[in-house]
Amino acid sequence: MNSGLMVAVIDDDEGVLDSLRMMLTRDGFEVRTFKSAEDYLAAKDAEQAGCVVCDVRLPHMSGLDLQGELKKRRSSVPLILITGHGNISMAVSAVKAGAHDFLEKPFSPDRLLEAIQGAVSKGHHRLAEDQELRRLAARVNELSERQREVMALAVKGLSNKEIAQALQISPRTVETYRAWVTEKTGAKNVAELVRLAMRLDSQEESSSC
Repeated sequence: MNSGLMVAVIDDDEGVLDSLRMMLTRDGFEVRTFKSAEDYLAAKDAEQAGCVVCDVRLPHMSGLDLQGELKKRRSSVPLILITGHGNISMAVSAVKAGAHDFLEKPFSPDRLLEAIQGAVSKGHHRLAEDQELRRLAARVNELSERQREVMALAVKGLSNKEIAQALQISPRTVETYRAWVTEKTGAKNVAELVRLAMRLDSQEESSSC
């Protein structure tokens, strides 16, 4: 089931790396180990990992710093943080910031395996969603300036007559523009167009954070 799935493990303790490598290899994962977050980020195949398991306390860039860097890079690779010095507030903050899970040492192999499988599943879903949003954004970018204006007003709930008045064009022209908008975005109706616009706005907001 886990064959071919790559898990990146980051810890500055060689003993922990060896232990996790053996544990995960036994469960069928392909395992890459790194002694620092910087080494992981420099790896050419970093984005190919199905999941990253990283210790919180590392020299230089910590696990929490890595989490911030992955978010900045808009990485779709899910992150599991592990620590022997954690607390509830740290765990809550890490998960709220986007970490898939936060495990305190010592943890059982089953607990880690459960976390990794959940992270991989979430990562696949997030990657598919990101790809869909990129395709949607590309379709919206193909719209003319006037078509985007009509789309923006339609999303606000304005009728064809109201849009025509706002843009000083005829209602018939508005209908033509709306037809182009729905065709190019793939939206079947105004409600779906609103949902698509909200998803794009949400993506832009998260990118600017």
